[in-house]
Parts: sequence; structure tokens; C-alpha cells
Amino acid sequence: MRVGVVSDTHNNLANVYEIVALFNAAHVDRVIHTGDITKAKTLDVFAGLAAPLYGVFGNNDLEREALDSSIRVHGFTFCEPPLALDWSGRRIVVTHDPWDLRELPMTRYELALHGHTHMYRRERIDRCLIFNPGECAGHMKGYNAVGVIDLTTLETELLKF
Repeated sequence: MRVGVVSDTHNNLANVYEIVALFNAAHVDRVIHTGDITKAKTLDVFAGLAAPLYGVFGNNDLEREALDSSIRVHGFTFCEPPLALDWSGRRIVVTHDPWDLRELPMTRYELALHGHTHMYRRERIDRCLIFNPGECAGHMKGYNAVGVIDLTTLETELLKF
């Protein structure tokens, strides 16, 4: 299973359109948003994904009523972090803030995803891969990225735009 990972879109709709196109072209099976969507209209753009969208809320997701309404309309799955998933035999945890990972029993997970920092991170701590694809809400072409993870191998790929 191939999973797309995106974080901190911060209502940059032009970038979100590109992200949707990148994930659809990469034929990901599912997409995870690690928070800071910011506005419901961003989720309306994510409705163009060919794969289901899952995610957590970030510290800038303050318009919760509008976000929750859009999530329901589009059939997405979101919650307050952490979000624990078991896909393809892999135990996954999703948070927004990497500091939240300190509070979790990381030995239970093989993959931890976070956002918040806008910085790329691919680090293995014991048997858990921690991944953040980095910046995707910026306005400078070529410096934005989303990630794709192959759950069979835990190999990661950055899709830059």
C-alpha cells in the first residue's frame, strides 16, 4: 500500500490543487494530512483526491465547525491527535506536533507521522520510522514537498513542486 503524506497546507489552495494532482498521478491508496488545514475550502480541494483522506487537526485548525462540516460532506476521517492506524500490517501513529510523540509508547508503532515544523524529517528511532515531508504551504516553486510511503518496505519518496 502506498500512502501520501501532507502537512501544514495552511489554506494555500494553489498548492493544494498541485498536491491533489501529484497524489493522483502517484496512484497512492490513501492520503494522511498531519494537520494545519486551516480552512474548510482547503478540504473541498482535497475532495479531488482519488484516494480516501485521513488526518489530524493542528494548532491552526481553529474553524472547527466549518472543518468538521466539510469532513462529513466529503467522507474524510479526521480526529484530534494522535490518530492510530493499522494498515497493511503496519502500526502507524499520526500527530501534528512532534513533541506529542514524546508522550506516546513509540515501541508500539513502526511509523510515526507529524507536521508542524515545516521541515523534512526522516529518522529511525529503534524500530519506528518518523517522517515529515516538510514544507508544502510555501510560495516558492521547487521548495514544496509531500511524501509517499510504501508500507511494505517503509521506503519514502518526496514529491517536490
